[in-house]
Amino acid sequence: MLSSMKKSNLLLGAHMSIAGGVHTAVDRATSIGCTALQVFTKNNSQWNGKPFTEADIAQYKTKIAAAGIAPVVSHDSYLINLSATNPDILKKSRAAFIDELERCELLGIPLLNFHPGSHLGLGSEEGIKGICESLNIVHAETKGFAVKSVLEATAGQGTNVGHKFEHLRAIIDGVEHPERMGVCIDTCHIFAAGYDISTERGYEATFTLFDEIVGLDRLVAFHINDSKKALGSHVDRHEHIGKGMIGLTGFRLLLNDKRFACIPKILETPKSDDLHEDIENMNVLKSLLK
Repeated sequence: MLSSMKKSNLLLGAHMSIAGGVHTAVDRATSIGCTALQVFTKNNSQWNGKPFTEADIAQYKTKIAAAGIAPVVSHDSYLINLSATNPDILKKSRAAFIDELERCELLGIPLLNFHPGSHLGLGSEEGIKGICESLNIVHAETKGFAVKSVLEATAGQGTNVGHKFEHLRAIIDGVEHPERMGVCIDTCHIFAAGYDISTERGYEATFTLFDEIVGLDRLVAFHINDSKKALGSHVDRHEHIGKGMIGLTGFRLLLNDKRFACIPKILETPKSDDLHEDIENMNVLKSLLK
């Protein structure tokens, strides 16, 4: 299963700011040697985003093509809850998600990563039903779109759905167009959810289980984050690579796993404007390649 992977072929990068325009994220990514990239396509703390101009779209497409970074991942707004119990929030969430899909489609971004939703006390089963209903509505409004809706595995903090692989499978099974669905594994999240990827035995067991329940063919992205909190804590706190509770063994196994060679691996660790933390984390990860 494990095989050496050339550093030049490694799809490794980070979530980058779009301050100054979405194209600036590409500049930031290339400045530190990223071969993978995640962005917000608008302000992540607002329901509505400023529409792209033709110049915005052209500038982004020119830069991303020149950078050779593909596929790019977009992350949706943190305000969106596709299983919201408040009718007004649910309406806003669905409209915002449609907007996110439209923005990705305009830019040619193929993957829209999102947290499935929070059931807010109704229980996971009801939360999953609400998420499926919302996805069916937004997919019906975006027929023919190439962008995939990518479920992110969560830590299970609060009433968040998605901390069990069974949740992800149930959502995929519950939508009318499962071909439009993908999955992103966040290493911090699954560790906090109780999947121990810090040892070789735990790592192998985790991905065997994921394959049995969800299917490795659904896996389209990784968020590469260590965890500040313990295994099974259900607390989502990202830490720099090798400085958290996962440690280097889990990341060494992941980086050298040939099954995941073509899947983008995105850092979401804390950082400064000069991006030195991203550089340091990327160097640590590259040092783990055999």
